[in-house]
This record gives sequence, C-alpha cells and structure tokens, in this order.
Amino acid sequence: MPNILEQIVASTRKRVEHQKRTVPLSKLLETPTPTHPSFYEALKNQDFAYILEVKKASPSKGVIKEHFEPLEIAKQYEQAGAHAISVLSEPEFFLGKSEYVQQIAKTVSIPVLRKDFIIDPYMIYESAALGASAILLIASLLDEATLKSYLELTHRLGMDALVESRNEEDIAKALRAGAKIVGINNRDLRDFSVNIEQSLQLRDNIPPSTLFVCESGIDSKEQIDKLKQNYVDAVLIGEYMMRSDNKKEALERLEGKRL
Repeated sequence: MPNILEQIVASTRKRVEHQKRTVPLSKLLETPTPTHPSFYEALKNQDFAYILEVKKASPSKGVIKEHFEPLEIAKQYEQAGAHAISVLSEPEFFLGKSEYVQQIAKTVSIPVLRKDFIIDPYMIYESAALGASAILLIASLLDEATLKSYLELTHRLGMDALVESRNEEDIAKALRAGAKIVGINNRDLRDFSVNIEQSLQLRDNIPPSTLFVCESGIDSKEQIDKLKQNYVDAVLIGEYMMRSDNKKEALERLEGKRL
C-alpha cells in the first residue's frame, strides 16, 4: 500500500498530464505574467514573519473548514497582519484549486505562495501565469539536479521558492541546489505525525544567510517564543488559523498581544 505522499504524487502526475492537454505549455507561455510582490523580501524585511495558509482540508484532518471562502479568508489574513499567504492548490487530498491562487494573488497586496506537489516544470510556468510570488518545492520528491533546475527556472520567471525539508540530507541537497529559503516541515508527509522539535533540532544545519521557515503544528505563543529564541525567520501556519473565526485575534494570541 503506497504511503499518502506517494498517493498524492501519483494523483498529481495524472492531473498535470490532463492540464497539459487542456492548456498546452505553448499557450501557457503566451499568458502575460502578472506583477507580484517579492516573497523573499517580505520575509527578509521582518524580524519574524507570518505566512498564513488558506486550505480547506488535509489528508490527516479531513475537511477543516466546511464554509470555505478562500478570498475572504485571504483578505482577513492580510488585515490581521500576515506577511505572506500560502494557498493550497492540490485538489484531491487538500480540496484546493489553482484558481484560488490566481484569485487571491489578484486581490491581496502581499505575496502569495502556491503550495502544491510540484513534480513537473509545467507546474512552475503555470504558477507564474497564476500570479504566484513563490512556489513550494519538496526536497524529498526531487533529486538534486532536478531541484537545481526547478530553482533556476523559478528564479528566471521572477518567483521565489520555499524548499521544504525533513532532515539533514534534504537540507544539504537544498543548499547545494541554491535554495535561498529553506523550510522544515514538522509534519511527516509519509504518516502526517507532527513534531514541533523537528525545526529546532535541524536549525544549526541552515546558515544565517538562508531564510529559515518553520512549518506545521504551530498553535501557541510558547512555541512562537521558542522559535524566535532559536533564530527562526518565519512560520507557516495553517490549521490553527483556518479554525479561528477571528483571524486578527488568533494572530494576536500567538504574538502575545491577547490572552
């Protein structure tokens, strides 16, 4: 029985092949690339940056938000003080849509990260056409040469990439490939277990010149304080924010501005 990550990748391959037939790359290349703010600069210019995530569901939690209005959620995130917005576009397991990326990027003034399982250059060109400021690249899914070529293409198209890692080997691969932003996913994508200490244990493997993002499982001020003490540059928060009815108050609680 394939693990969940293998199932997602298999589903993504089918989706990409269908999309290539629907909108050929030649047609995609004719699409004007929208201007967008820099994801890298948005994180770098903060002492501690918040990337808040728009997602309806996940394989581990099922449907997180029944009444799901992605544009409204994104606007609330921006008003709450988010420095960037992550948008799930994977449709089968996370119930996302690429249209969400496009709609949100057109509406907010802060950078939008397209979060998907990118396994084909077509998806990078597609992300640029959608108006994404950045994409997610998962180190464990790509060999080093492919990761390097994907990073170069991403930067050539005017976007940034958050390279997601799970261990020392992933981090070393990401750095050799030229990653400027490395994220540690505290959630194991094979079984979706979460360990917040994962980021702290791997912190010393990432040089100060590379932006470091802690992803998944963050829901308290105590965790945020600990991450700040360990020189984490940014956090990516999904479920906690999605389940909060008042996004501004939820972020203020994490920052210690509200009990």
